[in-house]
Amino acid sequence: MLIVYQMNDYKTDIREETETRAEDSVREPDMYKVLLHNDDYTSMEFVIEVLMAVFSKKYQEAAHIMLDVHRKGVGVCGVYTYEVAETKVEAVHALAAENGFPLRCTMEA
Repeated sequence: MLIVYQMNDYKTDIREETETRAEDSVREPDMYKVLLHNDDYTSMEFVIEVLMAVFSKKYQEAAHIMLDVHRKGVGVCGVYTYEVAETKVEAVHALAAENGFPLRCTMEA
């Protein structure tokens, strides 16, 4: 019986150590801004369509971002985890190429 008691103590120590390590190692993922860049060829209407389709923006917000792109040269579409940001950048490039526009989209930390 003494052996069983020692095993229970041993298992309790392992569980406490594992829980402490798990709490210490959890952290928020890095976030990335997805940016659209101005060019002389992509239409404003297409930029709004991309913002609504890829980034789920309502028309008013999409128009505001499009005007930032047009006036400032760049507009922030949103902030996402790395994988989501990367997927959105690829989706923008695919839509732009499919429609014959050179729209450039990037991500930055």
